[in-house]
Amino acid sequence: MSARASKSIVLKPGITLYLIRHGETDWNRAQRYQGQRDIPLNDTGRSQARRNGAVLKSLLPGIADFDFVSSPLSRAVETMDLLRAEMGLDPSRYRLDARLLELNYGHWEGHLASALSETDPAGVAAKSRDPFGWRPKGGESYADLMARIVVWLQSIERDTVAITHGGVSRVARGAVLNLNTRDVPTLDVPQDKILVLRDATMQWL
Repeated sequence: MSARASKSIVLKPGITLYLIRHGETDWNRAQRYQGQRDIPLNDTGRSQARRNGAVLKSLLPGIADFDFVSSPLSRAVETMDLLRAEMGLDPSRYRLDARLLELNYGHWEGHLASALSETDPAGVAAKSRDPFGWRPKGGESYADLMARIVVWLQSIERDTVAITHGGVSRVARGAVLNLNTRDVPTLDVPQDKILVLRDATMQWL
């Protein structure tokens, strides 16, 4: 059974959130499940981070006073470093928040998506039946991740630039825009665009 993601306001009125997925890694390119494995950016990912920094640079000087926060995984940290350097800001002046970690894919981490129908057909079938509620062994479901991210969203007190992950981007959109939960796991998560969330609306930069 599907449901709406949220019936309450999770992002305070008037708050603007610039939510950015980290740049590409070799595991992204190979379609290998990363989850919370600490995989570095590749050269394409570094270019994407600089591109997003250039876009935000056009919003200076006001955006320089925003809260800047990143997932602690190295692919997000390097994305933030490159983004802030491209903006002409001190690359080191931002916070880390473990709540922004990617979805924990448990026993699927490190596996190619294309191989899972052979190595874990039962898991693939269960995920297909309930993509939002299915939980890998030792990992999290999208429902678990959304609960974690809603707590973070509700804690935001000022305009924010956040570097995070694909799963986090999906559930944040689901919560803020009150999307059908079944659709959340398949939302597009480009690495060369910036998602802007404000007052239950969104746009891409």
